[in-house]
Amino acid sequence: MRAAGAGPVLVGALFGVMTAAGASGLVYGPSAGLAQDVGVVQSEILTLDPDRLFAGTMAGRRLTAEYEAERDRLIASNRELEAELRAEEQALTDARKDLTPKEFRLRADAFDAKVRSIRLENDGKARELERNREVAPLSVMRMAEATLIQLMRETGGKIILDNRQVLMRSDTIDITDMVVTRLDEAIGDGANIEDEVRGDSQGNAVTGSGDSQTPE
Repeated sequence: MRAAGAGPVLVGALFGVMTAAGASGLVYGPSAGLAQDVGVVQSEILTLDPDRLFAGTMAGRRLTAEYEAERDRLIASNRELEAELRAEEQALTDARKDLTPKEFRLRADAFDAKVRSIRLENDGKARELERNREVAPLSVMRMAEATLIQLMRETGGKIILDNRQVLMRSDTIDITDMVVTRLDEAIGDGANIEDEVRGDSQGNAVTGSGDSQTPE
């Protein structure tokens, strides 16, 4: 772990800014050791578009497709359950004339309890689906962390800004396309490392805490 101020630190993915450990050091020129031509722009200040990163990578597209497929399955299941419950409700209504008031009340109460139970279960599935949708971009950002760190080394970067929050910038320091290309080459759709990054994404994403990985 590199001490604060000793070099570039990757923090705060997706929300706000990826920044160096301190405000100092952001206005100085690239260090001499990183000024060599590495095929990418040399700049201490880089920008990244997290939305474009997610939408453009194979991993992001896979997670989006999985979400949409699961959403469609849930919608279809709900429609099927609704039809079954309507039929059951109608059958109970038709049987009312042959039941005593007590028998009908017992059956009606049981039906109501069943409907509530199904609704609670489906609400839970919908919430879980929504959580998965929200955490998907964080998962991709975690997958991209090593690539981002490597690009910071190559460019002499000390800060990566979320370019959705930058009012004025030069497109020459936008590294989004490079990250998309390199991440696709490195992990494909990311399915083989999904379990590895899922816990980190749900807990921290890439945070600004002191245990963030640091480019050497």
